[in-house]
Formats: sequence, C-alpha cells, structure tokens
Amino acid sequence: QYQRRVHGEAACEVKQAGHPVAPPEVMIPLVGKVPEFTILRDNAVRIANEVMKSHNTTFPFQVGTMIEVPRAAVTADQIAKEAEFFSFGTNDLTQMGCGFSRDDAATFLGEYVAKGIYEKDPFQTLDQEGVGALVKMAVAKGRSVRPKLKCGICGEHGGDAESVKFFHRVPLDYVSCSPYRIPVAMLAAAQAVIEDSA
Repeated sequence: QYQRRVHGEAACEVKQAGHPVAPPEVMIPLVGKVPEFTILRDNAVRIANEVMKSHNTTFPFQVGTMIEVPRAAVTADQIAKEAEFFSFGTNDLTQMGCGFSRDDAATFLGEYVAKGIYEKDPFQTLDQEGVGALVKMAVAKGRSVRPKLKCGICGEHGGDAESVKFFHRVPLDYVSCSPYRIPVAMLAAAQAVIEDSA
C-alpha cells in the first residue's frame, strides 16, 4: 500500500509542477487466480483515488499483472478481462515452469546442459519450447479478450539476444532488462526486425 501511495503522490507532484504525466502503471505480482488480482487492483484504485482527491487532481493510470505463475499463463484470457497489461516475469516463470529453484540450479544446470537435457541455461536463454510456449499461449489468450493488451517481459531474458528475437516473434511490445544488457537487447531487437523483413 505504501508503494502505491508514494507512486500516486509522485504523479500528482509532477502534474502540479506543470509537467506532463505518463500514465502510471501499477503491476500486481504473482497472480494465479482472477480474485487475487481484483482484490489487489481494487485496493490500488482506492489508494490512487484517495491520493488524487487529496491533491485535487486526476490522471489516468493502469493496473496490470505480472505473469509469473504457470496457472496465470493458462488462464490468461480470464485474467485479461480484469488486467490492463501483462508483464512476464520470466525468471519466476522459468523457476515454476521448469520446476527448479534458480538458487539451486547452479549446482546441476551445467550438467544438464552438458548432457543435452537443456540446450542452454534456461535462466540465461529462454526455454522457448516450454516456458516460451507459456508466454505465447498467455499473449494469445489475453489478446483474445483484450486485443490491444500491452505485453512485455522483465527479467534477465530481456537482455539475451536469442530470447529477444523470440519475444519479437510472439510478439511482445517491449523487453526490460538490467542496464548493462540494454545494448544487447537493442541490437537483437533490430536484428529481429531485419530478419523478419528479409
């Protein structure tokens, strides 16, 4: 609640200082069922309205969710009826989709790659066949009920060239990654566009 209130306060201060306000986005994490989302969304809307009223101003804002739980990907059409955008938390989606902890994976993933179980470390390069299929399904289901649903990812996969090209083909609207990986992401995105037009 504190974060949501501060988020709203900042938007009000920017607007009252005479600057344009990009519509803030409130992202609800780890949603698996629609009621989880709607309870938290309603709370976020209530707080935003209280803050705007206290500052005697208004601004548009959106409330969406992170798709990090396989159940959310499978039921994305239900969630999209309520959520205004999706952001895929591919680190957690990989953990839950593959069934192993990112913290423990370092002890055995090297062997998995060496034995050909995984072609690459799925925490570095997206497992397109498994976790990628969850992303594609969730985007298709979400956009089946909300055609202009904005979808993106946040996580280290957003800075991996092979993964970025996959996300372009889904298609996602954006990728987010660590600052030092931005050049790789930009180059991969440009290459994906060129490859598509060839």
